[in-house]
Amino acid sequence: MTTLQSVVRRRRAVAAAGAVSAGLLVLTACDKPTPVATITVGSDSISDEALCYNDGDKLDEKSLAKCAKNTDDVESIEVDQDQYVRFGVDPEIAEHGWVVLVNGRPFTEATKKTYTTLPFNAFFNAQYGSEGDTNTVSIQEGTKGVRGVWTFKVKQSEDWKDARKDSLS
Repeated sequence: MTTLQSVVRRRRAVAAAGAVSAGLLVLTACDKPTPVATITVGSDSISDEALCYNDGDKLDEKSLAKCAKNTDDVESIEVDQDQYVRFGVDPEIAEHGWVVLVNGRPFTEATKKTYTTLPFNAFFNAQYGSEGDTNTVSIQEGTKGVRGVWTFKVKQSEDWKDARKDSLS
């Protein structure tokens, strides 16, 4: 009986060692994840890794131009009137400073905080060049050369669109 137990223990040990080895092999084949940026409206949040990132090194103009064109399949979030849009970034992004861009134009001053908050009307206002039902919002890391870009879409909620139509008629 002791022999059977030791065989079972050895098999379990070999299986465990194999699982650990396989797990390490899989991890070495993965790319290092980029820092994450998050947008929160009310109780809804969207997060994503960078659309353009070069392991924290500065991006060249060609990479940035390609990144700016690649906004069709990004996460989106709806915002209603009287809501705030909260931006949060990993400390790694904050360390290099970051700004919010709306439709490719700088919208905030650079900050090294891990979050900032903007009112809803900032994203749908002709005065700021952000009218329309949907706008592209980006977080750009780096005050001395761009190190990464995270891009999202901010959409007006259907209730807000309906309220605006009613007020115009």
